[in-house]
Amino acid sequence: TPIMRVREIPSEAFRRAALQSEKMRILGLLWVLGTVLTVAAIRGLISTSIEASRVVVWIGLLFLGMAVYEAVMLTIVRRAIRTDRILPHNTWVANLLIETLFPTLGILILTRSSFGGPYQSLLAPMGLLYFFFIILSTLRLDPLLSRLTGLFSASGYLAITAYSYRNFPVPENAGNLLTLPVFITYAILLLIGGFIAGAVAGQIRVHVHAALREADTRRKMERMAHDLEIARSIQQGLLPKQPPEVEGFDIAGWNQPADETGGDYFDWQEFPDGRVALSLADVTGHGIGPALVTAVCRAYGRASISGKEDLGKVMDRIDRLLTADLPAGKLVQLAVAILDPKTSKVQLLSAGQSPLLLYTAADDRVQSFNAHGVPFGVALGLDYGPSQEIALSKGDILALVTDGFFEWTNAADEDFGLERLQDNIRASHDLPAREIISRLYTAVTTFAGGTPQMDDLTAVILKRN
Repeated sequence: TPIMRVREIPSEAFRRAALQSEKMRILGLLWVLGTVLTVAAIRGLISTSIEASRVVVWIGLLFLGMAVYEAVMLTIVRRAIRTDRILPHNTWVANLLIETLFPTLGILILTRSSFGGPYQSLLAPMGLLYFFFIILSTLRLDPLLSRLTGLFSASGYLAITAYSYRNFPVPENAGNLLTLPVFITYAILLLIGGFIAGAVAGQIRVHVHAALREADTRRKMERMAHDLEIARSIQQGLLPKQPPEVEGFDIAGWNQPADETGGDYFDWQEFPDGRVALSLADVTGHGIGPALVTAVCRAYGRASISGKEDLGKVMDRIDRLLTADLPAGKLVQLAVAILDPKTSKVQLLSAGQSPLLLYTAADDRVQSFNAHGVPFGVALGLDYGPSQEIALSKGDILALVTDGFFEWTNAADEDFGLERLQDNIRASHDLPAREIISRLYTAVTTFAGGTPQMDDLTAVILKRN
């Protein structure tokens, strides 16, 4: 709220802003004091009255002392800024009490001199310094300190008024200006000025705090964007750079996350006997959390898929490892296909990943297979297998795609759908594997008509030439 003190706002940025504002306030004071000292020196030099010169000297010494004090405070504030430490709130209260004493002492000097008279001194320009301090108090960004400045100024002025009425007789020709009601009104104006300055300081405080929060939020967002970009580059770096070169076969993989990072990945592993394992996974959700899960899943897959062990046992092991690590509500769909180029056969096993699409050139049609088991993370101890064996003839295509393709909707909230997916694979079966993926992506985005991508897109194409 606007009436909160600076120390009560749990914001390092706001505290630093308050110290910077105080530094500017003191620098402004020093500039004014330097100007006043210069004017006082000139008046002292050109004055022909000894009494006037004496008053000017005393006033000059007062302002010099005030300048020295403000210079000391400036050093304290600068050290606090440099060392990033908090100045006690009592320091600020003592500081404004001392500052408001300077105009009080100035009026007292004029009151005790014969130059101007005691009651005329109460209306001298020296009293305007109170308002000057009250105005500058808004730069402290603390409504309480502004109100205290008005209170201390009014108290000092009333103290001088009481001193004058106690020690000096009221002139007979004082008129209506040199009366007690006028001086009390002047003190009340100082008090009101302090409360008005407090209200202004409160509004400035609110805006400064809001601006700092906005700047802090912007910095956090920029830092988060930077971190996400690093995470994206790391995740994309884990994807294969080049497809495996298998005689008689054309293999391609592609991934495009919906956010900076995604929950899909594809991978392949080449074995010494010439076989190749192709993997495609889809973690529920997208973003940094699923991206971390995909990295773990990839690591478990690479460590478990050796090509020497039954694929069902491999999937059982990955399931046990992943399920122990997965956070609540997270599931992993994984499909693994092991190609033996010598026999042109594929061992295929899917844990929740579907559909599994097979284009057969002999009859120019696309078959759709369901997953062979539930996704990883559903329950511990589930058995996967046996794997499905597929013999690929010339021109046949095995397509593994995530649901981001066929669930992408257009402006009418209509899905791209499995049928369109099959039609596009059949229409582009004569093209290279990478071009088939490109044509599929073009068809999906054309159908979407500009609607945003809401899910990750990943595809692996295995084609027998």
